[in-house]
Amino acid sequence: MKIRNWKESSRYQAAKEKLEDEKNRNILSWIFDIAVTLAFAVAVGIMMFQSVTMQEGSMEPTLAVGDRFFINKIQYKLFSPERGDIIVFKTNSDDNAALHIRRVIGLPGENVQITNGQIYINGELYSEKKGFPAISNPGLASSPVTLESGEYFVLGDNRNNSEDSRYGDIGLVQKKYIVGKIWFTISPRKKIGFMKG
Repeated sequence: MKIRNWKESSRYQAAKEKLEDEKNRNILSWIFDIAVTLAFAVAVGIMMFQSVTMQEGSMEPTLAVGDRFFINKIQYKLFSPERGDIIVFKTNSDDNAALHIRRVIGLPGENVQITNGQIYINGELYSEKKGFPAISNPGLASSPVTLESGEYFVLGDNRNNSEDSRYGDIGLVQKKYIVGKIWFTISPRKKIGFMKG
């Protein structure tokens, strides 16, 4: 009787240890899965998104100095910028080059001209959804500006206080220097949400 109890208790002990081992393996497997998922999410986040802060008043009143955003960095790897998009770009390939935020107005293959304070694209008046003020200084666009393949004409929403494609320091934006599209406002709190035009 004692031998039988001993055998039963050692079987019980072995079964208990097996269950404990299996439970520990499941927990470790679960922790590993979570760690891999988090690492993947962080890697994708870094590749797809980047945060940027509005440093200048060129996009007022749409974007204010100090507003922070996530940039969608994948958008223009798959698609081309569209008229009206608010983009983040550099003026050259230098990794430390300043980032600029402006609105796309002219697309590759188009002619852009600013006459009497109004924008003309391919000779036709460009009617914008928002009521931007008349442009007092057409800059380089006082004569028609022809956009080649991969070139974009950009303007700041603060039309009379913005350095943009009208001026040589910015000029036409090359697609290869576009970092991404303004996608999501992360601060201030009252503006949090997806960007709308």
